[in-house]
Amino acid sequence: MAPLLLLAYSCAMFLDSQDVRRAFGEDEFFPFFQPIVELATGRLTGFEALARWNHARLGAIAPDAFIPIVLRCGFIHALTQRLLAKTFAAAPLLPASLGLSVNLSPHQLVDRTLPGQIAAVARRGGFPLERLTVELNESTLIEYLHTAQAVAGDLKALGCRLALDDFGTVHSSLFLLQALPFDELKIDRSFVHSATEGRESGKIVAAVVSLAHSLGLTTVAQGVETEEQAAAMMEFRCDLSQGWLFGRPAGAGDIPRMVSETPNLRYSFTVASAQEGLIPGMKPAGVEIEEAVCNAA
Repeated sequence: MAPLLLLAYSCAMFLDSQDVRRAFGEDEFFPFFQPIVELATGRLTGFEALARWNHARLGAIAPDAFIPIVLRCGFIHALTQRLLAKTFAAAPLLPASLGLSVNLSPHQLVDRTLPGQIAAVARRGGFPLERLTVELNESTLIEYLHTAQAVAGDLKALGCRLALDDFGTVHSSLFLLQALPFDELKIDRSFVHSATEGRESGKIVAAVVSLAHSLGLTTVAQGVETEEQAAAMMEFRCDLSQGWLFGRPAGAGDIPRMVSETPNLRYSFTVASAQEGLIPGMKPAGVEIEEAVCNAA
């Protein structure tokens, strides 16, 4: 987390509903964009749009600090509409081959009109929904499963891809993979960070990736910050990755720079170096994965 963002987050205890109402009036909510890359090649595949509050006094505030307040104020739908409109407005800065990912609060899944609202905003912004991935966080998704299934079906019918975010953080993960039509599985950063610390943690990630691939899902490693972590995710055959190693979240004005820089691969390891085994006690790629899957079965 950037120092300015961390400072703002620590000050979030001073925020209240009046701040939120003022922020809407001053138009202080906006998206930041973080690159998502293909691990095997370093090819840029798209960006995730991350909500930020540019508070007049505190600076950039992370969503974990202000979303609960927005929910209590009943402004979550208005916030989503505003952020989606700004996200799609930035789409002309992207090459046509790149996609966009956005997060939805599970609390919004009780609204059956949500897919139509997203389609309308995308249409006004001229953004094809086939390039949109909608991320659903598993932490509270189970509470709204029945409605979520209907909304997910409508989003898929519109052409959107669906991603299960922060996989592995709650006990319902495997059930959700069966219950909803996901296209992507995003591995929580806690697993990514622990995967380089020892054999057992690495085997868990290897098994998760293999499970996802057996279900036809694309895997995305979140929070990759070091070359060692990226090499580990390559070793486990993870498809995509995002994190500070590949680019920190930045405003829409920085998209052209990130598009030009990201394919240059700002990390030095290769597939061969990953094959050498950077993780303590791990075998070369493929051997370890096969054993992990067999042991999990």
